[in-house]
Amino acid sequence: MDFVSLVLISHSEEIVVGLKKLINQVQPNVAIAIAGGVDGEIGTNVFHIKEAIESVHSEKGTVVFFDLGSALLNAEMAIEMVEGNENIRIADAPLLEGAYFAAVEAGFGHSLREVVASGEAAKSFQKVPDL
Repeated sequence: MDFVSLVLISHSEEIVVGLKKLINQVQPNVAIAIAGGVDGEIGTNVFHIKEAIESVHSEKGTVVFFDLGSALLNAEMAIEMVEGNENIRIADAPLLEGAYFAAVEAGFGHSLREVVASGEAAKSFQKVPDL
C-alpha cells in the first residue's frame, strides 16, 4: 500500500531525529524524512529540505511539518524546487503533535487531504483537561 509521506523540519537536528524515532515506533510503514540543523549548528537549509522531500515523496503525497518561521520560508522554497510538487503540502500544525497525528492517519492509507487535516487538528488538541 502506498502511504502519504512526512517530512520533519527543525532548526535542531536532535529534535527531528528524536521525533522520527518516536513516530516510527508507532507507525513504521509511513516514510519519514528529516531536515534539521546546518553543519551541526542550529538552522535550516533549503537544499537539505529539498533532498528530504525528494527522498520520501510518494504518489499519494507528502506533508511537511516545521518548527519555526524561517523553516517555513525554506520549506516553501524547497517545494518550489521539487519537480512534480503538486501533491506536497505544508501543515499549519505543531511539529510534534501534528506529525504524530498525521503519521497515524497516513498509516491507515488515508488521503493527503485527510492526513493534512489530522495534523492540523493537533492545533486544537487539549492536552490538559479544564479544571
